[in-house]
Amino acid sequence: MCELCNQVQLNFNKMDIENIRSKFPILNQKVYNKPLVYFDNAATTQKPQSVIDTMNEFYTMWNSNVHRGVHYLSNYCTDACEHSRKIVADFIGARSEKEVIFTQGATDSVNIIADTFCRKYLKAGDEILVSQVEHHSNFVPWQQAAKYHNAKFVVFDMLPDGRIDINDFKSKLSDKTKIVAVNHVSNALGTINPIKEIIDTAHKMNIPVFVDGAQAVHHIKLDVKELDVDFYAFSGHKMYGPTGIGILYGKEKWLEDIPPYRFGGEMIGRVYNSHTTFNELPFKFEAGTPNYIGQIGLGKAVEFINEIGLNTISEAGQVLLNYATEKFSAIEGVTIYGTAKEKTGIISFLVDGTHPFDIGVILDKYGIATRTGHHCAQPLFDKIGITGTVRVSFAIYNTVAEIDYFIESLNKTIKMFR
Repeated sequence: MCELCNQVQLNFNKMDIENIRSKFPILNQKVYNKPLVYFDNAATTQKPQSVIDTMNEFYTMWNSNVHRGVHYLSNYCTDACEHSRKIVADFIGARSEKEVIFTQGATDSVNIIADTFCRKYLKAGDEILVSQVEHHSNFVPWQQAAKYHNAKFVVFDMLPDGRIDINDFKSKLSDKTKIVAVNHVSNALGTINPIKEIIDTAHKMNIPVFVDGAQAVHHIKLDVKELDVDFYAFSGHKMYGPTGIGILYGKEKWLEDIPPYRFGGEMIGRVYNSHTTFNELPFKFEAGTPNYIGQIGLGKAVEFINEIGLNTISEAGQVLLNYATEKFSAIEGVTIYGTAKEKTGIISFLVDGTHPFDIGVILDKYGIATRTGHHCAQPLFDKIGITGTVRVSFAIYNTVAEIDYFIESLNKTIKMFR
């Protein structure tokens, strides 16, 4: 067995991967009478039984609207929601639970700040600086905000290997820049961006930074205080939690200063005929009945990650990435896009003479779930000069054996086109 294979085997024995896989009931699923191989984790991860059971329990036994009742069920749900907020605050290293806002997901979090921050601070002639490698969710809201306020939308470049061009970033940062938006990890290529350097550079000019962490938070240990990031967003469903729930972290000074995003119940302080005052943080940004069962489920998902340990998850993902990359390199006619040294478990590739959709459809017949297309990152692929790729992405429950089966199935698929 090769040295890399020995490393893989050692790491996965140490983690007891079969025990981890047993916590995910969907992995027992068969697709076209073949065992499911789920390699679409950058789109959404599967949910452990603990998250499913917790949400089911609250719907079955404790369901009641939160923050508004004096009765037992309401108080029970409210306490569970606020406990989840504390779990998340500790997980990301927030200074205070006031800095943790529950949202509908990372996309919602971006839109909240693109709207409220720009309403407060952006004027005609100002600039918003965004990277070429963004998911549309961290690109279009800023683009539209700039358009609405008659400001300038400035895009800084990427290098051929998928890294951000830090020199181009520095050259385009100016006294007209009001905010920088960038992802921590590229959803299309898996590249880990130099977030700390970007933040430190922007802060020297007193410019705040918004980071999309949807692809990072379940792979990389996060400490928002150490990063000194102004805003950080992520989604529950990409970190073993439920859909429809996410987090917006913001420094308290910013969240206090910018206006609310939505208006209605819970976010008010006092309503008069003539005016309204707003609630304290974090409730100022949480109008209406929240997805409180989702909030509780997200807290449970973070507990699941903590039980395994982010260091273990990160190490396992890196081993899988290295192993799969080595296997890919032995296949003639396959090109990997995104070859930076610092990456998480994402491989984006094309097979010469084929369309990514065709590859994805045939792999599906082998029971293998991948993602095909532009991955909501069209400016990135415009820069590369292609329309999209096939993307495989790994999570803690994926195995070496699944990669071997994938490579075998991919080779069979390629032979069909030759």
